[in-house]
Amino acid sequence: MVTGGGVRAVVWDIDDTLFDYTGANEAGAREHFAAEGLPAGPAEIARWTAVMHEHYARYLTGELTFDEQRRERVRAFLGEPELPGEVAAAWFERFGVRMRAAWRLYPDVVPALDALTPRYRHGLLSNSNSAHQDDKLRRLGVRDRFEVLLCSEELGHAKPAPEAFAAACAAMRLEPAQVAYIGDQRITDAEAATAAGLHGIWLDRAASADGAGVRHRITTLAALPALLATLGG
Repeated sequence: MVTGGGVRAVVWDIDDTLFDYTGANEAGAREHFAAEGLPAGPAEIARWTAVMHEHYARYLTGELTFDEQRRERVRAFLGEPELPGEVAAAWFERFGVRMRAAWRLYPDVVPALDALTPRYRHGLLSNSNSAHQDDKLRRLGVRDRFEVLLCSEELGHAKPAPEAFAAACAAMRLEPAQVAYIGDQRITDAEAATAAGLHGIWLDRAASADGAGVRHRITTLAALPALLATLGG
């Protein structure tokens, strides 16, 4: 375990931090619903997103597997609770093809990684499945920018649990005080990381009105190098 020397590594959230999950989900859903002969307006997109949050939360608690939560999202959205699993899975895969076509990194991601490397090491901690996130990052061309990828399914702990952040620090062989964690969720990412002893940073891309009082908050990754410098990095 390396000790001393200020912040040495940045551990990153993935979805809606590096990768525009919200944009890809909405674009994929809009195209998919139209192709399936379903209404594809803002209300339907909002309902699909709400269903995603509901059943993904069940996955994070261990109630559902990763694949089960996908099937449940389809059943709930279509209002067909008895829809056979293979039919629901095929419907979701058709959506997934369209969503993957819309996958994009945020434009500030690669410039920020370039500016921070090699001064800082980089890792990933996500409330997800490692195979899914590894594939995503490879398709986006940035997997090799990160030393480690840890996900809640394999860890057995999901953010905001302190064990998830402790595992990330251990994988980097650093003390929590030597690690900054950045994510798009104020509570689950920034505040939970801070409570676990890391330097939690909220990436508030929407410049939310409720940002006052957060210890470390930025609205663009262009601001990250200067913030890390103030943390002893």
